[in-house]
Amino acid sequence: MEGIRRQYSEEFKKDAVSHSLTSEKTVEEVARDLGITHSNLRRWRAQYSKNGELAFPGKDKQRLTPQEEEIRRLKKELYEVSQERDILKKALAIVRHEETS
Repeated sequence: MEGIRRQYSEEFKKDAVSHSLTSEKTVEEVARDLGITHSNLRRWRAQYSKNGELAFPGKDKQRLTPQEEEIRRLKKELYEVSQERDILKKALAIVRHEETS
């Protein structure tokens, strides 16, 4: 029988990580006190140390740094401009073909 997978809020995860970092207790003791597994707490600590305040965005959400947002915007713009260029190339080829016919 499979267990029900619990979901924790971003606030809970950040509080748990903060508590584990400032507490005199071990990760295992803090996890037990909070009613979570120590592996969850260790994973959350790793995510927080890697991503800081951008950690724990939630399911199907994505937090981006300002640089990543700019890259995303520029990639989208490049795609749109490339599409426009390709359309113009095809239109020009059609016009040239009609002129030679």
